[in-house]
Amino acid sequence: MLDRLLKFLMVAVALSFTSASLAASSPTDDVRTSVDAILVILQNGELDVQQKRADISKIITKRFDFRAMSQRTLATNWKKTSDEEKKQFTALFSQLIESSYVGRIEAYTNEKVEYPGEKVKGKKAVVETLILSSSADIPVNYKLYQKGDQWLVYDVIIEGISLISNYRSSYQEIMKDEGFDGLLNKMQAKIDELSSAAS
Repeated sequence: MLDRLLKFLMVAVALSFTSASLAASSPTDDVRTSVDAILVILQNGELDVQQKRADISKIITKRFDFRAMSQRTLATNWKKTSDEEKKQFTALFSQLIESSYVGRIEAYTNEKVEYPGEKVKGKKAVVETLILSSSADIPVNYKLYQKGDQWLVYDVIIEGISLISNYRSSYQEIMKDEGFDGLLNKMQAKIDELSSAAS
């Protein structure tokens, strides 16, 4: 009786692991879900620009880890800021990332997107996407890490240029010359400029 019970428990445990692995989505699955949803919004002719960006913002907020992106952008300066400053920076940086990302992909509204491959190493991954346009194929790659049962984006490489690295280099110079408050002021000014251009 005991042997039968142990065998039953072993089978049950094995099945639970199998079910969990089958239920877990891959990095490409998660990126494809978000990208496809964004393209549907961009292609919706009944929505104005502001509504499109608001709807896309909801999708991006779920898929992008803005705190992780903020930490990587500030690099060593992250430890030098207070909790309140971290919140301020993350809030502004999330708006800038959304505007930069959406602004770039808006040009590819009617193009096809392919997913040529993914590279997974432990709990980190890179998902390769290719926007197929009539004039050129545009590579947009996503760096992600696994959190629970989902994959979250912590960097986007558009045409070989990392959003995080690009911001990091310029922000380090601003922090050095104008301090943290100067950086926040420049970020807010850029957000206001992008908002005016979008409207």
